[in-house]
Amino acid sequence: MLERMRVDEFLTALLSIVQPLAPIDLPLLDAHGATLAEDIFAGERLVLKAGSPIRSTTIGMAASIGRGQLPTRPQPRVVVISAGPDLVEPGNLISGTQEFETNSWQLTTIVREIGGVGFRVHSIPDDEEELKDIVEDQLVRADLIVISGERHDDSFDLITKALSPLGEIKVVDLDLENAGRFNFGAIGPDKTPVITLPGDPIFAYIAMQLFVRPMIRTMLGAREIYCPSVKARLEKDFQTGTTGRKYLLGQLNEDNSSVNIFTEQEDFVSLALANCLVSVNEGDSLKAGDSLTSVILPRIK
Repeated sequence: MLERMRVDEFLTALLSIVQPLAPIDLPLLDAHGATLAEDIFAGERLVLKAGSPIRSTTIGMAASIGRGQLPTRPQPRVVVISAGPDLVEPGNLISGTQEFETNSWQLTTIVREIGGVGFRVHSIPDDEEELKDIVEDQLVRADLIVISGERHDDSFDLITKALSPLGEIKVVDLDLENAGRFNFGAIGPDKTPVITLPGDPIFAYIAMQLFVRPMIRTMLGAREIYCPSVKARLEKDFQTGTTGRKYLLGQLNEDNSSVNIFTEQEDFVSLALANCLVSVNEGDSLKAGDSLTSVILPRIK
């Protein structure tokens, strides 16, 4: 049954199916990149806070007070799958309605940038039975499964039918322009969280940052799970033609005081240059000087 949801309702529902991973003690070098599960004291002095990312300085501090191991929230293992009969691996020839499979490459690396361990499934299932078998095989190593389809959402029904026998799955029509439909729920004997994203690569990236990032960061036990946002002045008028809420690719200036929205929103060049998503509500005029909420996108420098 298709359910209409607002963005905040969708986020709440997604976070209800994930929880911080159980803490484990790891040797110092193995703990690097994970999240500290407990406060660390040197005598009575608090030197490391729970929820902090374990960086090189964390390792150095732990070693300096004689700690050989650290209590950590391990990095979530995220399996990324793309499915659809018209998807073709890059490097091969395409014809007719076929398209190069883009999302799994992009989404797997986003997982790693967020702080998870990303596993890309190399085969592309083109029917529901094949996808169901692959998902079941991946459950043994997955803390979260992310699935995307074809650019025009032609494979959405295929994905929905494959997941439905595996657990409780909800189908969501998000109150966000051009977002497409989503599935989410828990599958398999361990109730592994799963989310499916729209096939369009640009919006799949946006959905990954807005919706999947908080899931992974919650599982990691991080204190900050959302991308930060700022209020920035629009540099010049922008015609959206929007009939509802949407997020637009934009570029903040160096001090995040002003923002420019890219004219070409469905272009990988714009995506590569964007350092923020500008939140636009129905009826926004988008005139130069308007103060707009801009979600800062994390970038590896």
